[in-house]
Amino acid sequence: MERPSSVFLILVLHVVLISTSCDSRSERPRKNVALFVFGDSFLDAGNNNYINTTTLDQANFWPYGETYFKFPTGRFSDGRLMSDFIAEYAKLPLIPPFLQPGNHLYHNGVNFASAGAGALAETFQGAVIDLKTQQSYFKKEAARLRSRLGEVEAKVTLSRAVYLFSIGSNDYTSIFLTNSSVLNTYSKPEYVGIVIGNLTATIKVRLSPVLQFLLSRTESYIDNHSKYFWQDVYKRGGRKFAFINLPPLGCLPGIRIIRPDKNSSCLEEASILAKLHNRALSKLLRKSEEQLKGFKYSLFNFNLSLRRRMNHSSKYGLKEGKIACCGTGQFRGVFSCGGKRTVKEFELCENPNEYVFWDSYHLTERVYKQLAEQMWNEASNSSMVGPYTLRDLFQSK
Repeated sequence: MERPSSVFLILVLHVVLISTSCDSRSERPRKNVALFVFGDSFLDAGNNNYINTTTLDQANFWPYGETYFKFPTGRFSDGRLMSDFIAEYAKLPLIPPFLQPGNHLYHNGVNFASAGAGALAETFQGAVIDLKTQQSYFKKEAARLRSRLGEVEAKVTLSRAVYLFSIGSNDYTSIFLTNSSVLNTYSKPEYVGIVIGNLTATIKVRLSPVLQFLLSRTESYIDNHSKYFWQDVYKRGGRKFAFINLPPLGCLPGIRIIRPDKNSSCLEEASILAKLHNRALSKLLRKSEEQLKGFKYSLFNFNLSLRRRMNHSSKYGLKEGKIACCGTGQFRGVFSCGGKRTVKEFELCENPNEYVFWDSYHLTERVYKQLAEQMWNEASNSSMVGPYTLRDLFQSK
């Protein structure tokens, strides 16, 4: 049998190499879309481990992290957070905290969130990384990307990235947990009497001056600080944004116990502030979509989703919707989980997977996973997510 010529072999090899190269390009996954995370303890992956603060704003001790990581990471849960699952669904590694020591090559994104943070710098000032400071960290990271990748590739990376925000809860809960500036104007009984109620027409007429103060405070809070939410990121190339609205704040175990005479009810005045905030946020996002070219967003109805799990926990494979797994006192609402805070005594449930709440203010890994799945998969423009899902944002150009 005649041996093939060397020219023929070279031609065959060349065809095979071209074919293989084309196949590998077609099978090669798209370059990962980066995830940048801003916010509070619902998303903090451990930034507060590296700042000068107290254990009230840290979770770097047992039993935090006990189920998944088997050690505390600084996350306020028994395991992973919503942002961790979102990263997984987007085929990204865990997104690291910005302040974590080590090599800062954040090609897949970075987490700037800080437990206790608010949009207002005055919220737990000096103990947390407020949103404005988180934005300054993002500016540094954007500059690093331009330095490492060049202007063109950095611009592409930032424009394709998804920016996730959860902020505002602490701005409102701090009113009830500290001596806020609002309470310098009104005594606690006066303030509770003002904000409590159903905001009916009768109350509006009777309390119109004070009610107007509350409404203007909530809406101006959004308007005045919206630039810290996303406009600065937009100026640096960001186009795809995901927002988590505020939960029913008065139903968190740590807020519910503020009025212990009402054994089974939430602190309604706190939840009203959350509703006002959520309404204003939704309105402002729609306005931004109209005014900012290329602006896309996903808004997750955390409030409704959490209320459903609290009130119908068995429907979601859970057994307890109101009592926290870790803490002490009524509803285990005393923020003592881990015994490192003001109150040292705490109880720990046997199985966090049966609970909605992990500690006085935060959720279990199982619930965070359920919420992340909704954010990723729920039909867009449903009562839970819209106008885009997180999957939509990650897959869009």
